[in-house]
Amino acid sequence: MAIRTRTFLPALGVVLALGGLAGCGSEGSGGASGSGGADGKLAIEASFYPLQWVAERVGGDHVSVANLTPPGAEPHDLELTPKRTAALADADLVLYLSGFQPAVDDAVASVDAEALDAASVVDLDLTASDDGHDHDHGDEGAGHDEGAGVDPHFWLDPTRLAKVVGAVADSLADLDPEHEDDYRASAADAVADLEELDGELEAGLETCESRDVVTSHQAFGYLAQRYDLRQVGISGLSPDEEPSAADLADVIGFVKDHDVRTIYFETLVSPDVARTVASETGADTAVLDPIEGLSDASAGNDYLEVMRSNLASLRAGQRCT
Repeated sequence: MAIRTRTFLPALGVVLALGGLAGCGSEGSGGASGSGGADGKLAIEASFYPLQWVAERVGGDHVSVANLTPPGAEPHDLELTPKRTAALADADLVLYLSGFQPAVDDAVASVDAEALDAASVVDLDLTASDDGHDHDHGDEGAGHDEGAGVDPHFWLDPTRLAKVVGAVADSLADLDPEHEDDYRASAADAVADLEELDGELEAGLETCESRDVVTSHQAFGYLAQRYDLRQVGISGLSPDEEPSAADLADVIGFVKDHDVRTIYFETLVSPDVARTVASETGADTAVLDPIEGLSDASAGNDYLEVMRSNLASLRAGQRCT
């Protein structure tokens, strides 16, 4: 059965094109041409790291996976050359999340590539100012308000990422029926790992003294929703957006009023804003990684390891027993 490009929730998109493997990938990460790729493997291009992780776990030895976002780069800011865009047409599969990386959206629309949109599988039901809870900040609300922008960071809820695992298994089985049993078995193993991680997060965050998580930008809404936390972002969904003086004042007031003792910043974004809030409130700072990409600064070698590092950081910062 042929795989057709799906465009559910056009505000979001994710791109995996079956191409050559180059670690976390880069623009020069090659890419074998369609149906068979390098060494007879299916060629997959992932638009950013969590999708690369899924493709590698499900595809195993039968696929060659490249990442459109270079290691250590901020995926929101990804730009693609015409040559890299044209190479997507030779991929066996492209996995993408529209709206998350505009350059990827444009590339997928401009070439005739087999594509799977993760947003057709995952319910992206959070907006920029929504963490799944009623907010009572004692004022008009802390944190940056970007209106109804859809939050794309679904992979920080392992149960949502598990849905993408199943969809990728379906796609690879359609492309390569000879190895369907392998894809199904690998997908089952990946889902089991994600379910185990979900259980660890649920148990580890159940007894936190503070449930208010103040972050440098609003990337953790799905994690907060899943584990009954309340996210307060200093900046909005885009890590490049600078908070206004009023936004900073609101967050500083919230931190003081709610006895927040840790402000979280990210590995791929400047910590200056988080440190400003911390210095004004006497709070500590710690890393909370949205896992949009891996780098030498990442506290782990894959998605599961970094998520467990996030759990340890949250347990310390939120005073969990």
